[in-house]
Amino acid sequence: MVHGEEAGPFGGWPPQLFACTASADRVSLRSLVEWIDEVGTTVMRTALLWGRRVSQVGLGIFLISAGVSHLTVSRLEFQAQVPTWLPLDPDFVVISSGIVEVLLGLALVTLWRFRRRVGLVVALFFVAIFPGNINQFVNGIDAFGLNSDGARAIRLLFQPVLVLWALWSTDAAADRGGGSGTPHG
Repeated sequence: MVHGEEAGPFGGWPPQLFACTASADRVSLRSLVEWIDEVGTTVMRTALLWGRRVSQVGLGIFLISAGVSHLTVSRLEFQAQVPTWLPLDPDFVVISSGIVEVLLGLALVTLWRFRRRVGLVVALFFVAIFPGNINQFVNGIDAFGLNSDGARAIRLLFQPVLVLWALWSTDAAADRGGGSGTPHG
């Protein structure tokens, strides 16, 4: 028997599609349907994986851009968002958060092996900076074109979206038996 012949005319993939008998090769309709279902599931999983990866890179680029803007052109506007009850210099807070954003963005784009851990840290970062958005809303601070209570309220609603984006795009919320951060898709 020639290598691969025992698994059918296509070298063994998919093994359940082609069954070789002593008399002749035959295709089972049931096996064909199972194979189509398997291929469809694989295609959907692959599309979801690529969607998450593109989304993760998009979030990384977003964070890098926001971080650079903290350090350059929007520094004063970000300082206005720092809550007055925070016992730190607003400029220090803005510079520090800008550096953290750049680093987290770079991690999202480059550290694929640790994507779930990075995603969790990014989500926690978004939670940690949420008081700045609340401060902007409560005190009616005009910054970044948010010059009405309605606009500032909509911005507040966007923060949970960022948290979910970080968790979904990196698969950080998945239960993988301990959350090792290794690439499972």
